[in-house]
Amino acid sequence: MSLDNRTAHDYVKVLNEALPYIQRFQGKTVVIKYGGNAMVDDQLKASFARDIVLLKTVGINPVVVHGGGPQIGSLLEKLNIKSEFVNGMRVTTSETMDVVEMVLGGLVNKDIVSLINQAGGKSFGMTGKDAHSIKARKLKVMRDSPDLRKSEIIDIGHVGEVESIDKSFINWMSDGGYIPVIAPIGVGQDGTSYNINADLVAGKVAEVLGAEKLILLTNISGLQDKSGQILTGLSTDQVNDLIADGTIYGGMLPKIQCALDAVHAGVTSAHIIDGRVAHATLLEIFSDTGVGTLISNQREMLDD
Repeated sequence: MSLDNRTAHDYVKVLNEALPYIQRFQGKTVVIKYGGNAMVDDQLKASFARDIVLLKTVGINPVVVHGGGPQIGSLLEKLNIKSEFVNGMRVTTSETMDVVEMVLGGLVNKDIVSLINQAGGKSFGMTGKDAHSIKARKLKVMRDSPDLRKSEIIDIGHVGEVESIDKSFINWMSDGGYIPVIAPIGVGQDGTSYNINADLVAGKVAEVLGAEKLILLTNISGLQDKSGQILTGLSTDQVNDLIADGTIYGGMLPKIQCALDAVHAGVTSAHIIDGRVAHATLLEIFSDTGVGTLISNQREMLDD
C-alpha cells in the first residue's frame, strides 16, 4: 500500500523537524522521571517504552527513574497495612519499607524493563542499593505544631534524601548499550534502606551525569499562568518570580524546585511534560513546539 501525497508530506515534515534535534542531542544523556498516568495506562506504557528505545537507537542515552506510589498504596491496602502521609510523604515503617522494596525494586521496575525489552531495546533494572549507587540519609521533616507554638521534627521512618550518587554503574550500563531503569531506593551507611522521592532522585542523577535534559512526566499539561495558559519556555528567574507571586504553589513546588536545582547544577534544561499524551517524550525532544514547559538558563534555547 502506497501513501497518498498529503500523508507522505506529513511524514517527511515530521522527520525533517526531528533531524536537527537528533543531531544536537546525539551522544547526550537524557534523564526521564516516569510516573503518573503514563505508568498505569497500558497504551501509554507501551508508547513510553517505544520512545525510550527510539532515543537509544538514534544515539541519545536515556536513563529512566521511576515512581510507583499508587502501586505501593494498592499492595499495602491488600495487606491491610494503613497508609499515612506527612506533608505529602508516605510514613514508611520497616514493614512498609519491605512492601516499597518489593513494589519499586521488583514489580514496577521489572515491568518497565520488560516493556523496553519487548520494544526492541536492552534494559537493565536496578535500585540505588545496587553497587551502593545511591547513598541516602534519613529525611528530617519539620511540621508546625500549634500546641507547642513551634516547629517539631516528625519521624516518618525509612524516608530518605540523596546524600551522594555513584555514577559509575549507571555509566557502565549506558556505555554497554543498556538503558538503565532506576528505582528510587537508597542505602544508608549502616545498610538501612530508604524510600526517596523519585523526582529528587531523577534530578540528582541528571546532575551527576551532566545530563542534557531532565524530563519530569506529570499528570498536567505543563506550568500554567494565573489565567490557565501554558508557559512553554521559562528562565530560572521567571520560575522564581512565579513561585514568589503564588502562581506555582502546593504539591507542584517540590517538583519545580527539583527542576530548578538540576538546571542550577549544570543540567542544560528541565522539562515538565504531560505524561497523559502518547509519545510525550519524543514530542518534547524532537518537535519545535513540545508538550510542556521547558526551564533553562540559556536564553537562546528559550527563544528557539
